[in-house]
Amino acid sequence: MAKPIPQSRIRNFSIIAHIDHGKSTLADRIIQECGAVTDRQMSAQVMDTMDIEKERGITIKAQSVRLDYVKDGEHYILNLIDTPGHVDFSYEVSRSLASSEGALLIVDAAQGVEAQTIANVYIAIENNLELLPVVNKIDLPAADPDRVLAELEEAIGIDATEHNLVSAKTGEGVKDLIDAIVDRVPAPTGDENAPAKALIYDSWFDNYMGALALVRMFEGSIKKGQIVKIMGTKDEHQVLGLMYPNPIANIKTDEIRTGEIGIMIMGLKTVDSLQVGDTVTDAKNPTAEMIHGFEPAKPFVFAGIYPIETDKFEDLRDALNKLKLNDSSLSFEPESSMALGSGFRTGFLGMLHMEVVKERLEREFNLDLIATAPTVVYQVKQTNGEELVIRNPSELPEPQKIAKIYEPYVKATILTPQEYVGNLIKLLNDRRGIQIKMDYLNETRVLLEYDIPMNEIVMDFYDKLKSMTKGYASFDYEPIGFREGRLVKLDIRVAGDVVDSLSIIVPEDKARTRGLSFVAQLKELIPRQLFEVAIQASIGNNVIARSTVKSMGKNVTAKCYGGDITRKRKLLEKQKAGKKRMKSIGSVEVPQEAFMAVLKLDS
Repeated sequence: MAKPIPQSRIRNFSIIAHIDHGKSTLADRIIQECGAVTDRQMSAQVMDTMDIEKERGITIKAQSVRLDYVKDGEHYILNLIDTPGHVDFSYEVSRSLASSEGALLIVDAAQGVEAQTIANVYIAIENNLELLPVVNKIDLPAADPDRVLAELEEAIGIDATEHNLVSAKTGEGVKDLIDAIVDRVPAPTGDENAPAKALIYDSWFDNYMGALALVRMFEGSIKKGQIVKIMGTKDEHQVLGLMYPNPIANIKTDEIRTGEIGIMIMGLKTVDSLQVGDTVTDAKNPTAEMIHGFEPAKPFVFAGIYPIETDKFEDLRDALNKLKLNDSSLSFEPESSMALGSGFRTGFLGMLHMEVVKERLEREFNLDLIATAPTVVYQVKQTNGEELVIRNPSELPEPQKIAKIYEPYVKATILTPQEYVGNLIKLLNDRRGIQIKMDYLNETRVLLEYDIPMNEIVMDFYDKLKSMTKGYASFDYEPIGFREGRLVKLDIRVAGDVVDSLSIIVPEDKARTRGLSFVAQLKELIPRQLFEVAIQASIGNNVIARSTVKSMGKNVTAKCYGGDITRKRKLLEKQKAGKKRMKSIGSVEVPQEAFMAVLKLDS
């Protein structure tokens, strides 16, 4: 059992940075320096638990660890809260930062400030955290710490005079950094005698212990055996066990006190009642108010996920239910498509979240899946005054019933080397972006801020941005609400039938070019039949683009050698009538590649 430590010697801190600036590697060095993990137990990115995290080199789930550290003969407890760096998981970042008093702001000594560095710093400043600037990777030949510190002061406006230079790879400067954490991060403040008040900032599912909640105690304490109330859902549960987080084996305890971080075991079968951001209190003597800022994570991007083998629908449902145990931000509901059969309309926090979920479903549950092109949520005001929320283009009402369509906008922050600015501005203008500001941080780097419709960035925007800037630009976005847009639904008809899964919502002025491009691509993808197949793009009943897949030739007159020409003519007439009949009853198989063709539509 862990011994209690006075509140004044607890330090809660997070690590924030852009992707690939060395957060998880630095966390490894801090854990090693504090002796929480022996050299034999150590592995690279010891806090990243999923295979997909280690392969892609990204953190998807925020992880925490309790460390013991002795400085000047005093025993301190350091609670390290590792956070995901990617924008799709920024919801977890904000909850993690709300649980901390300080944050290490890590910047790569070679790459400098990036878009997500800025985005995460603003969340930290909103939470009034003590920021410790840390320049990592100083062992690289291209490292330039002075330039990076100047960029930090210029781009973010924070004082970087007190900073730490470290190399997470070699361990240089890590001990000095831990001393700086003890000296500069404030101890938690909170009334130890007040009713219990704890923030759930992560939850996951364990096959043996059920759903677990990772909590930060703000006031009071929680003891083993106590009945607690989760304020958002009003549920009451008994605490079956308490632990302090450790990457190798969690440490059991009987009580989590003010300022501490711990894991609660309540024997729950789902994480639905343990929403990230909710407040836990004592059921008999509850706290007066919840910790502010709790709202469930909202999905922004929707896509249909279908099993390639139609009899695997139930397996897919089971897999999604199991995945939801570990990822409460995932939402899904059944839907069916004429072309793809039964599947689920699934909501994600962003494009990376969608990729990760699809890959986990395929790997962990051995499923073969097809995902339709991602779409965003629209709000529609009808002529009769009713308001609708549209998650799937096929739900859009007839054009004559629509008074206004509102689409979601995001604030995009892009940091780029100066030579690519012209190309990027053209790309952003093509995507209906509205420039808010453009700052030159130094002679080489430019910061662009744009308001842009989310519909324009969910397809291939990130790929285009990276290829235009040779991978040097960084991109971050945050939702800023809905604005009215001139949008229409583009339907695709194959052999006269509307293929519902190929419908997309596009800006009215781009509908014709998108329609022509889509139809041209489908012409290459749809296999030839024994009859001609018309592929049409239409808005309502107006066809705006058309292409024809030619029929396969078959020489029926080969057997007519010699004799009268009328024999051949008669045979050809018969053939023509047969083709006509075939066309009216023939159905065309639409291959899977066609559903992803929309991703390659060049605007």
